Amino acid sequence: MVRTPARPPEDATAAQRAAWLRAELERANHAYYVLDQPELPDAEYDKLFGELQQIEAGHPDLITPDSPTQRVGGEVAGGFEPVVHEVPMLSLNNGFADEDIVAFDKRVSDALGKTEGAEVEYAAELKFDGLAISLRYVDGAFVQASTRGDGTTGENVTENVRTIRSLPLRLKGKRVPKLLDVRGEVLMFRRDFERMNQRQRDAGHKEFANPRNAAAGSLRQLDPKITAQRPLSFFAYGIGVLEGEPMPATHAELLDWYAEMGLPVNAERAVVKGAQGLLEFFRAVGEKRDGLPYDIDGVVYKVNRRDEQDALGFVSRAPRFALAHKFPAQEALTKLLAIDVQVGRTGAITPVARLEPVFVGGATVTNATLHNEDEVRRKDIRIGDTVIVRRAGDVIPEVVSAIMDRRPADALEFVMPTECPVCGSRIERLPDEAIARCTGGLFCPAQRKQALWHFAQRRALDIDGLGEKIIDQLVEQNLVRTPADLFNLGFGTLAALDRMADKSAQNLLDSLDKAKSTTLARFIYALGIRHVGESTAKDLAKHFGSLDPIMSASVDELLEVNDVGPIVALAIHEFFAEEHNRTVIEQLRAPGKVTWTEGPPAPKAPVGVLAGKTVVLTGTLPTLAREEAKEMLEAAGAKVAGSVSKKTDYVVAGADAGSKLAKAEELGVPVLDEEGMRKLLEGQTT
Repeated sequence: MVRTPARPPEDATAAQRAAWLRAELERANHAYYVLDQPELPDAEYDKLFGELQQIEAGHPDLITPDSPTQRVGGEVAGGFEPVVHEVPMLSLNNGFADEDIVAFDKRVSDALGKTEGAEVEYAAELKFDGLAISLRYVDGAFVQASTRGDGTTGENVTENVRTIRSLPLRLKGKRVPKLLDVRGEVLMFRRDFERMNQRQRDAGHKEFANPRNAAAGSLRQLDPKITAQRPLSFFAYGIGVLEGEPMPATHAELLDWYAEMGLPVNAERAVVKGAQGLLEFFRAVGEKRDGLPYDIDGVVYKVNRRDEQDALGFVSRAPRFALAHKFPAQEALTKLLAIDVQVGRTGAITPVARLEPVFVGGATVTNATLHNEDEVRRKDIRIGDTVIVRRAGDVIPEVVSAIMDRRPADALEFVMPTECPVCGSRIERLPDEAIARCTGGLFCPAQRKQALWHFAQRRALDIDGLGEKIIDQLVEQNLVRTPADLFNLGFGTLAALDRMADKSAQNLLDSLDKAKSTTLARFIYALGIRHVGESTAKDLAKHFGSLDPIMSASVDELLEVNDVGPIVALAIHEFFAEEHNRTVIEQLRAPGKVTWTEGPPAPKAPVGVLAGKTVVLTGTLPTLAREEAKEMLEAAGAKVAGSVSKKTDYVVAGADAGSKLAKAEELGVPVLDEEGMRKLLEGQTT
């Protein structure tokens, strides 16, 4: 735990104040970046940081190498100086199958002369997908960082590593060694990677392919100020040189000691025994892998006792006492043979890459998603490219990027088709949407199951008993092509379906018969028009009164409906413009099918000071019930909302008005009493 010295007195010297600020800021950094338990609000942190900057600007002699202000990056380097590792940074041998792990445990047991039944104790931890690094601390102060390089000589990246906020610039605790080389991994958490790529997109810059590439590229920037803007993290997992303190007896004790000194150590670790313990740890990590906040590509096993590690020694360039147990690769290279499009249940058109078969993520992959047309353009993916394919767990494989150096001269750009490959209907892409869609709607076979399921929903035609399993059978046996076909089904057909007893078949027939009598609003909602929910369906029915005027309405006429904006109006207009949708609707309205009571269109909306305004009612009015006041306001064209926001035009407040009145006063929203509301209403004209 990083402790803060006592707060200095009011008459403290600049040196005393600076020392306290450095300790307080370092404690906050450790809590936020290492423990993931923020203790200081951002505003308070910024205030303390700014004060320390001011003190150091006025007293340059007080600037220390471990000051939080020194994490922002130094001067641009002309190149990276070589660093010779006093203790080489060796690589690990790999294991992939269970047999490899059993064989490793046997080799270790035999070499240590273990008797039968005496199991070796191992420290098991994660294998991070980042960049190996060596950190040197002298008398507890961070002085140097170097990359692994070739294992013997790395690159000096001290100024860049200094910007990593999870890394202590000075070690804490009672047992701080005179000299310590910490071995560990620089990586980037997934959430930080996504945020950084979003900033890249917003700025129109190229995105990073994955967190590992982002971490490696950030660490090797010649300008540390750029690295300081990259959200890098660090985990310690090994040791090089140690002077001034005894070497911990086990690897687990080493990591515990690191944590005491303020070094970030990953919590996903365990001490296990024998091959069975190793395999159980591997499987447990595999189950939680996709839920981890960072990428890993396996686990690492190390003989726990230091004396046994020394006895086992090294072979070639790898230790005999350690093994990396690798997961199947999640990324692989292959050739993109073609790009087809797939039609989803809601009509979404998704480009799909057809690939030369490649083994990745534990399975052979031949297809991968390209998400949408914009993604294909942004990543510049072309037919004939050699591409990176990624598959993580049960996630659908995706094409990450193309290898530009391997692009053939005849590589072809993707062209989005204009017609649905399933039903031949027009493909459209509405403004401000990334997804193109088939306009086949009620007609398209690819959307058939989704359309039927929506049609039968409780808030639509409420066809009880028509669940997904029944719909699957009706569609797959070609018994139902459109919602209108539902009303042609007979008892014999339904009773013959799998798991459909006579009683269930009769109940469904009764439910279908009952559904024939509905309301216009329910029918509109049941059609499954994009962006048209239950509320909009009610507004359309109320505004037009009958279906035919809605089907023939222009976009401008649809915009006159309450809460219908340009995107919704266009979606409605386009739906009814499709001849196959109109055909299905006529089939549904045929004699003996679906009926409802139609009425006249709603009177033209009132015009006046309350027309189109948002009003909130709160408290008890002197002479009006809440519902009466609401009806009067809505009749005048106002929208009565339940909560106060910046979009609220008026608040009508009565006795015992509470938080809504306080919110209105805070936002500066005009507040009326009942008399004031009546005066506004009296001024309305129609």
